[in-house]
Amino acid sequence: MSRPRTEAEYLSRLVPSSVAGIGRRSLLTGVGAGALLGTGLLAGCGSDSGSGSDSKEVSVGSNQSDPKPKDVIAKVMDGFKTSSGITASINTVDHNTYQENINNYLQGKPDDVFMWFAGYRMRFFAGKGLAGDISDLWGKLSGYSDAFKKASTGDDGKQYFVPSSYYPWAMFYRKSVWKQHGYQVPTTLDQLTALSAQMKRDGLTPIAFADKDGWPAMGTFDILNLRINGYQFHIDLMAGKEAWTSDKVKKVFDTWAGLLPLHQPDSLGRTWQEAAQSLQQKKSGMYLLGLFVAQQFGNDEQDDIDFFTFPEIDPAIGAKALDAPIDGYMLARKPKSEANAKKLLEYVGSKEAADITVKNDPTTLVANSGADTSGYTALQKKAAELVGSATEIAQFLDRDTRPDFASTVIIPALQQFIKNPRDIDGLVNSIENQKKSIFTS
Repeated sequence: MSRPRTEAEYLSRLVPSSVAGIGRRSLLTGVGAGALLGTGLLAGCGSDSGSGSDSKEVSVGSNQSDPKPKDVIAKVMDGFKTSSGITASINTVDHNTYQENINNYLQGKPDDVFMWFAGYRMRFFAGKGLAGDISDLWGKLSGYSDAFKKASTGDDGKQYFVPSSYYPWAMFYRKSVWKQHGYQVPTTLDQLTALSAQMKRDGLTPIAFADKDGWPAMGTFDILNLRINGYQFHIDLMAGKEAWTSDKVKKVFDTWAGLLPLHQPDSLGRTWQEAAQSLQQKKSGMYLLGLFVAQQFGNDEQDDIDFFTFPEIDPAIGAKALDAPIDGYMLARKPKSEANAKKLLEYVGSKEAADITVKNDPTTLVANSGADTSGYTALQKKAAELVGSATEIAQFLDRDTRPDFASTVIIPALQQFIKNPRDIDGLVNSIENQKKSIFTS
């Protein structure tokens, strides 16, 4: 499918033709949930049968559609069956489809357990009563820091989330390429710009870039806002407490506009996997992405991947804040078998499940501190150290703000900016006007 040319076209693709007459706000508040679920875009697998106390089944909604994480999830669920005798049926949906339809999915007939994210997005659905309280389960979990428990807690003080893994965003590169050209890690924006100019002279695309799926560019906005305006302003902006029309936000876009010529062109027609492959193929010099970028490298190339945190822009703010999203599992508000669902949640939060992930996935970090991390690659160890040294950790733009605001306003706005970075005033005015409508609804 070609990329959408306009915001209207983007929004129309989120809504099947069968419900095209439903307004955006009605759709996002669930009025059109039944119709949307009927299209099969995102629906729970299984029925109400087998929901008795002797049931040996539980269903799981999964957004892990890429080959590597999908295989890891299957192995974790196999471990659960061996441990409990209960079969976990996995309903895997494309990652983007899953995210864009999650609100309707949860208001319909969701799976017993579903994968989701910590941060605002977890609290949003917990606050709407679309997730089950698992505070009792947290009394059985071990190996989690207070920070992970806080990230799993709703606004009412109850727990709704079991963390499984996390990963930092950073600037990734191939050590062999940098050694060949004698590149040095930049610590300031000026050094990054100078390095990029040298990469161009050496025949490389300085920064790999892709935004066909809408969310990758959010990482660039996040890091620039964190570096220019600091963590608290960023979080307040995401919560709707700061104006997008402020000079602080304009400075972020102005800085980004100056960096765009250093990025891979035609990004709106490219997936993150394709951008990562340009790094893997030694065509690009670096790439701002999550640790999962390593999925696009062969096993024999893992030791050639390295990274650095995005450099300092303002010395008064520094370069210690970063995005390090936490992935995990939540309980549906009315699972077919609450007992089985909670058994699964206890298992995915266990050392045993974390050990399976460590053994099979070199592209993520496990949340449970009791896991055997001796099998971590050098890249994973460095990533864990980076997160441990961070002064503030954001969850990523589309997790730190309202999901409807992220999907219907920010994604089209950032893609419009990438196409036309000159009209910053028009861009921020449009975002602010739509923000007011959504955050007051």
